[in-house]
Amino acid sequence: MQRKKKIIVILLISIVMIVTVAFGMNNGWFGGNKNEHELVLSGNVDVREVSLAFRGSDRLKELLAEEGDEVKMGQVLARLDTRETEMSIGKLKAEILAQESAVNLLHNGTRSEVINQAKARLIAAQANSDDAQLVMKRRQQLYYSEAISRQELDSAIYNAQAAEAEKVAANESYQEALSGPRPEEIRQAEAKLESLEQELARQEYLLSQMELISPVDGVIRSRLLEAGDMASPSLPVFKISLHDKKWIRVYVKETDLARVYEGQGATIYIDSLPDKGISGQVGFISSTAEFTPKTVQTDDLRTNLLYEVRVYVDDVENVLRMGMPATVQLNM
Repeated sequence: MQRKKKIIVILLISIVMIVTVAFGMNNGWFGGNKNEHELVLSGNVDVREVSLAFRGSDRLKELLAEEGDEVKMGQVLARLDTRETEMSIGKLKAEILAQESAVNLLHNGTRSEVINQAKARLIAAQANSDDAQLVMKRRQQLYYSEAISRQELDSAIYNAQAAEAEKVAANESYQEALSGPRPEEIRQAEAKLESLEQELARQEYLLSQMELISPVDGVIRSRLLEAGDMASPSLPVFKISLHDKKWIRVYVKETDLARVYEGQGATIYIDSLPDKGISGQVGFISSTAEFTPKTVQTDDLRTNLLYEVRVYVDDVENVLRMGMPATVQLNM
């Protein structure tokens, strides 16, 4: 009889323990069930960065910022050696001055002294032509009277023709001096002047690009070159972390993905400030799994899929750093 009582008591105790465990698991006493009001995820801080490189290639003359420095938009961070470009600019300025003088000369027309000289040459050529014509006529008369040879007559004729040609050339030069430069010549000179001015503007722009200027407010995260190194567009000099919104990169199981949505509120905790939460919200949910399952899927494999989620946060106190581990608590 006593043995039966002991067996009954043991059975009752076993039943009570089984019921208690089952009830505790259903109510989350043993961590066997998810909290329907929050989802806790672990991830790392990520920030936007800018890689700064020079537009041209030359030797680095000086660097004006160190790693960890706060920089402002428009601040000069580094300079290249500019001597060659400055010499090219000086040469162009001299050529522009010369071409401006040429253009002004064409616009002002022919000087009066040049016109007078052309007129004097025309008068002289006219006199030479008249004299040669008289000599030719006298030689013709003497030839007909057989006082001179045919060769002497031909010489007088050639001299008269040459003098007439010189008179025509002198007259054209005089007319050209009176007319001044042609419109086409003026346009050609002006076009050359404009080309030189455009090249000067290009060289001055290239000179301005030899200063590396910060395009944003931020912090120098990496200084990748030093003074004396050869810079080029393919070699960044600095990496700058921006002060824009930072985010926490976390990964969510496929089974929890339905509980996450864009705009969802979140609280972020970091190890150095475990009791101080930072407010944020979900801003990005990946549309594809982080790794692809095998062709033949099983129930276990389907639950192993992870999706990237970015939780954006306004780090007003600037306590979050690149790569810092963080805990994200999503509000359900």
